Amino acid sequence: MKKLDGEARKAALARLSGWAEAQGRDAIQKTFVFADFNEAFGFMSRAALVAEKSDHHPEWFNVYKKVEVTLSTHDAGGLTERDIKLAEAMDKIAGR
Repeated sequence: MKKLDGEARKAALARLSGWAEAQGRDAIQKTFVFADFNEAFGFMSRAALVAEKSDHHPEWFNVYKKVEVTLSTHDAGGLTERDIKLAEAMDKIAGR
């Protein structure tokens, strides 16, 4: 997997809503806020199935109804199309 740079990176990020480049890392981040813990955990469960199927796992942190997600492809040393696809899937799962 090849890192995204230049125009490819810009175009990929433009496809995403609410995702931002992580400060100090070659990664993207987003915070999802749900109605309650049950909804947040359900999101994480569904996203975990997608991540496992694609063998690409997020860094995430959950407290109550908030899920903070960071995506980066460690094998490539930064942001790749694989991260963009998982971000798009997570947005769809969250209904956003």
